[in-house]
Amino acid sequence: MTERKPPGVPFESWIDKQIQDAERRGEFEQLPGLGRPLDPEIEGPYDELWWIRRKMAREGLSVLPPALALRKEAEDALAAAYAAPSERIARKIVTDVNVKLRDMMFRPPPGPPLGMRPYDVEEVVRQWRERRAAAGDGQRDRT
Repeated sequence: MTERKPPGVPFESWIDKQIQDAERRGEFEQLPGLGRPLDPEIEGPYDELWWIRRKMAREGLSVLPPALALRKEAEDALAAAYAAPSERIARKIVTDVNVKLRDMMFRPPPGPPLGMRPYDVEEVVRQWRERRAAAGDGQRDRT
């Protein structure tokens, strides 16, 4: 524990003296993180929930409301369906996400509305075939 600030001494000079004394004793030489850059999150405005955000990021958790999380999942599923290696897999991806979309449509959670309808599986598969054919034509032109 440090001594008390003597009366009549400004805090700045008393604190500077404390730091200089600690440096002379070598108390700053073995600190963790010595020589590494500061965490970029430190430079922003103070956030009293910083430790919760860091823990959630480390654990891969999301803070999106359920409707927005499902909307993101549906958009990712559509992209995955278009990139699927087979029509059967594309159909399965769209069918699986449609089950979740329908469930949320009939039992909406609190929060923002979903604002989406289930995808038309046949339309997605048609677009999948067109993209596949266009990619195949482009590959044949290059050979």
